[in-house]
Amino acid sequence: MEFESNCCLMKNTSDSVAWSSKLPHGLDVEISHHPRTLRCVVNLIIAMERINGGKAVTLGTEFRDEDLFNFLLESAMEEHTVIELESMPTERGDASRSASGFSSTGEYECSVTDSENKCWVLNSGSMELHAIMLQGGSSYHKVHLNLSTYVTLVPSDTEARPVALGIKGSNLYLSCQTSDGTPTLRLEEVVDKEQLKSINRQSDMVRFLFYRRDTGVDGSTLESAQFRNWFISTALQQDNTKPVEMCQRATPNRFTTFTIQRHN
Repeated sequence: MEFESNCCLMKNTSDSVAWSSKLPHGLDVEISHHPRTLRCVVNLIIAMERINGGKAVTLGTEFRDEDLFNFLLESAMEEHTVIELESMPTERGDASRSASGFSSTGEYECSVTDSENKCWVLNSGSMELHAIMLQGGSSYHKVHLNLSTYVTLVPSDTEARPVALGIKGSNLYLSCQTSDGTPTLRLEEVVDKEQLKSINRQSDMVRFLFYRRDTGVDGSTLESAQFRNWFISTALQQDNTKPVEMCQRATPNRFTTFTIQRHN
């Protein structure tokens, strides 16, 4: 097979020998030392495609202008595909940045009791939660919570699940803030609850999040997401004057394990 380029061709050069060793028996390549035109280059590529078993682009040996147009068009499409693939890492980077927080996935109603079966009750005067043993017809004093669950794509050093706890029928949410340098449990009013649907790890809204870790059959601990190793707790013995508050796990005379009963 010969490639016509309207120029003087030189055979048996080192380039020609190198190419000939890769071609089937009976085929030869001639290398031109004249300046190559785009038509010559394309003719060579098409010929190699035929040798390698690719589909024929032309029916004859002459490479026509319309074939050149089709070849350039296909090349442009391939270059466009490469550009799209190279842009993907940037999109993944944007997704990683947007996933650097907590996203709400759902909400359900529940109630909480401690290891002595004391229920959480709201003291509206002091705006505090207290743990009280309710009997008979006094169970209506029990606080019902809206527990919001969250998910985060950023790896965490805990297997616990982030949650937010709001008082049902109100805008009050449990939060953990510092008072005189000590983490303190508070009830805060949240007017715009949309703020709690997506919480950035670096924002102050993390104070509303607690890590729920299940222990045993029906026990759970609630650790502050902002102040690690600080847990929601109740007094060991029934004392209506002592509120539900934060403590470290090793604090004596405090319960940090609760039964969270789902109601729907």
